[in-house]
Order: sequence, then C-alpha cells, then structure tokens
Amino acid sequence: MFVGRERELASLNHLYASDKFEFAVIYGRRRVGKTALINQFIKDRKAIYFMGVESNLQQNLENFSKSILEYTVGIPADTVFSSFQAALEYVFRLAEKERLILVIDEYPYVARSAKSLTSTLQMLIDRYQDASRLMLILCGSSMSYMEDHVLSYKAPLYGRRTAQLKILPFDFTDTCRCFRNFSEEDLALIYGIVGGTPQYLLQMDDRLSVSENIKNTLLNPASFLFEEPENLLKQEVREPALYNAVITAVASGASRMAEISTKTGEDTSVCSGYLKNLTALGLIRKETPYGEKFSRKSIYTVADNLFRFWYRFIPENNSIIALGAADLAYRRIEPHLSDYMGKVFEDICTQYLWRLLLDGESPILFGNLGRWWGTDPSTRSQAEIDIMGEQDKDTAVFGECKWINENVDTGVLNTLVNRSRLFPYQKTHLYLFAKKGFTKGCIDAAKELGNVSLVTYHQICSRAAG
Repeated sequence: MFVGRERELASLNHLYASDKFEFAVIYGRRRVGKTALINQFIKDRKAIYFMGVESNLQQNLENFSKSILEYTVGIPADTVFSSFQAALEYVFRLAEKERLILVIDEYPYVARSAKSLTSTLQMLIDRYQDASRLMLILCGSSMSYMEDHVLSYKAPLYGRRTAQLKILPFDFTDTCRCFRNFSEEDLALIYGIVGGTPQYLLQMDDRLSVSENIKNTLLNPASFLFEEPENLLKQEVREPALYNAVITAVASGASRMAEISTKTGEDTSVCSGYLKNLTALGLIRKETPYGEKFSRKSIYTVADNLFRFWYRFIPENNSIIALGAADLAYRRIEPHLSDYMGKVFEDICTQYLWRLLLDGESPILFGNLGRWWGTDPSTRSQAEIDIMGEQDKDTAVFGECKWINENVDTGVLNTLVNRSRLFPYQKTHLYLFAKKGFTKGCIDAAKELGNVSLVTYHQICSRAAG
C-alpha cells in the first residue's frame, strides 16, 4: 500500500506534464521511501529504471544496458553499450520521439564507478535538452554525495536541474495512515520509537502490542532494526565509533557543546565538526531559543526518533539483549517511556499547529515555530516554553504540552500565561495540549481568558485521521 507523498508526486507529475526536457534530483536518507515514490510515479508510464550497484564500471554499464534493452525492441538481448556516453546518448535520442522517463537510482554508486559520468551527463544535457522530451531523474541515498557532487554550485550538473526533492520521513499524520489496529496512544508510541521512516514503520505489526513490537525488533539482536542505526552510520561516515559516542552523549542528556565534549572526552572543536555532519544527515538538531539566531544557549538534540530511542535505551541494555532477555530489557525501559514521550508529544503538537495554519484555521499567522528557554526575571529562575511562534512584533502564539496520565490543571495554564507575558506582544493566543484532558477549573479559566485553546491528544488524532 502506497501512503502519503502527495506533494512530491504532484511536483513530479507537473514536471512530466511539461512534455519537454526535465531533470529532477531526488535525495534523502536510506529507508525513507525514495524508490517507492519513483515506482509509484513511473507506474503505467514509459520509463527506463536503472539502479546502480556498489561495483565497478563494467558491472554498472552491463546493468544499465539491460535496463535500456528491456524498454526497446529490435536490439539483441545480450547487447552492451560501449560506454555510458553511448548508452545515455541512445536514451536521449529515443526521447526525441516520445515522452520518456529515465531513472538512475543510487546514482552515487554509478558515478563513483564511472568517474566521468557527471561530466558526460552535463555535456549530453547541454546538447539535447532543446530537442529531447526526456525526464531524467537522479536519485541517491548518500546525502553528502548528492549535495556536494550533484546539487552544489561547484558540481558539473549545477544549473541543469529543473527540480530537486529532498525526501523526509513521514510526519505523524502520514504515520497514522500506515496502521489500522493500533490505539491512539499506541500510534504516538510507535511514532516516538521509530519515527516516520517508512521502512522502519514496515517492521511494526499493528496486530501486536507496542511492548511486543519493541521486544521483537529493537530488543532482538536478529532484527533488522536492532543494527540499523549503527549500519546507517557506517554507510554515511568514515569514523562511526566517534559519531556513535557523540549521539550517545546527546541522547543521554548532554545537550550543550561543553557537556558533549566532556561526555565523549573529545575537544569541542572535534565535537563541533561531528555534530555539523550529523545535523546535515538529519540525525541531530541544533536549537537556539526562539528568536535568537546566534546564541551561547544553543543545545543539541537527537532529531530522528529511532536514533533517539536506540541511543537512549539500547547501549545501556546491550549485554542483557545479547543474552536474549528481551523481557528483562523491556522492564528496565518501560518506566522511562512516559518521560521519553514528552519530547515526542511536543513534536506532534507542533505539527498540529502547522496543520491548522496550512488549513487556514490558525488565529495567529506565525512564520515559524520553536522552543524558548531563558531566565524569568520575576523569579530569577530558568523558564521554558514548549512551543512559540511569532506573526509580527505585536502578535504571537504560545503552547505547552503535557504527556501525563491525568487531567491538566489550572496551574499549568497559569504558568503558560505568565511565561507568555515575558514578551512584549500585544496579542497572543495560547494552546494547552494534554494527553488525557483538563480539569473543570482549567476549562473554566481558559474560557474566562478567551485567548486559550485546550487541545487533547484525541483531538489531534481525530484531525490526523480526517
């Protein structure tokens, strides 16, 4: 079943409808669903699909030749083109007669084996783009290669592409669409544990409980997911051991540069470089208090939920897991799940506010959302705001998120009201999000204030389902 990716498909369909030469670059982390998107797009269309392999030039050229021959007739089945230039030129000429899609998937594998491929493509695009109706798609999972050698202004292909699509994991709404049998609370837990990466979601069985899914995958040494974080790092970076140490430090609570340096035993200059690369891979997120572009208060968090869960819980339970004691490992993890889900719930609530804005239902037309932390001058203590967004210098939205198994009371609302007054906005709207619900006192206080929306997790799920 193909789920989501409506915007990406619409973009590709728009390019295809032009009936002229188009060149789209599709890239994103492994397992995120790039090939599934491409297969959905080329279904029932004239297309040549070729996936590169991590081999030498001859092997990739033979495979590319076979892909072309599967599309054409009248050429002996064992024909191998003399070079990639000859093969590509043949495809460009085919597309002079009809609309044709050429997909080169895992392009970095091919380009590394055929050193002149990128320059050859540049030359052929310049030669044929006015006459050819080819829609060329280059797809790759190596984020660094695609950004440095295909998208970068220094790359030979720079200026030739007509579109680029960075494929990201599903949001919470699309994640919910992948399952039918999980309860609403289970959906949040599954999203918090493996995130929105389609291949990870496929490992989850909604006929089983969340605890059984965790035991069968992340607490099972034979499972694909158990080794996935370390394997992905090995494919993307040269020194996975130190990257492992950095992510482990962040996942275990070391959020500031000095703390990460101390935890890993490496200089801050070294940690800075590793954190920058992990941020580019979408695994680490650098955050500053909302409204402060450059701040000494910057912190680092694990951006990907699977990595956050894995590095938070697996290393410290590795010996137990290796002995096959999944039940014991889960009993050690379970008491910490509610606290772990707090950050996940903030992310889900933030996505809810974005959806309200895009659907034209937000009372505040904010341009961005983020967290804020700093000093409350009235109490001289540290204060935090889960969600904050500004429309202009006079108008803003504030949000507080509570993933707790009891109704949220007036005290939480009063705290949010007081913290919103730390800023000089004339008009504000406050959102209080709760896993379960709100006390009568909180509901009455919100009505009296008039600028407060009380939102339960059930309401968020209902909107996602709708």
